Amino acid sequence: MKKKISYFIASMFGGGFFPVASGTAGSLATVPVAVCLAYWGGFKAVLLASILIYFFGVLATKEVLKHTSHDPSLVVIDETVGQLLSFLFVSPFLYQSLGCQSVILYVCGFALFRLFDITKPSLVGWADEKIHNAHGVMLDDVFAGLFAGVILFLIAWMIC
Repeated sequence: MKKKISYFIASMFGGGFFPVASGTAGSLATVPVAVCLAYWGGFKAVLLASILIYFFGVLATKEVLKHTSHDPSLVVIDETVGQLLSFLFVSPFLYQSLGCQSVILYVCGFALFRLFDITKPSLVGWADEKIHNAHGVMLDDVFAGLFAGVILFLIAWMIC
């Protein structure tokens, strides 16, 4: 039972079993969640959700890693946290806003997070290569999300 629940959580309710590009699918599935959190709750909601999902993700991933290799593709809860964090710094711009600028920010945030998650520059690659446990699985995406968030904030500052 514990194994099934852990797989369910780590795969973000089965999304990690998407046959191709499961990380991208997990990130894309997170965008509507980010829209709702940012629109109705702003910064606090995005931050709280990111923290909660991180800790549940670590617990679930720890169990999954007992049965798989390091950072298996079915684990996409890390993409969920990273994608949410990419919108954290711009959430004040997104709070109760669904205009054209918001759409641009969501598209750019998605693209930037995927860019950093795939290319793994700096701390992103370090966490992926050096930390071989559930925190390492989660942290590379946390760093990718924070890097994307800083750049997205600069974009938002210029267009909003």
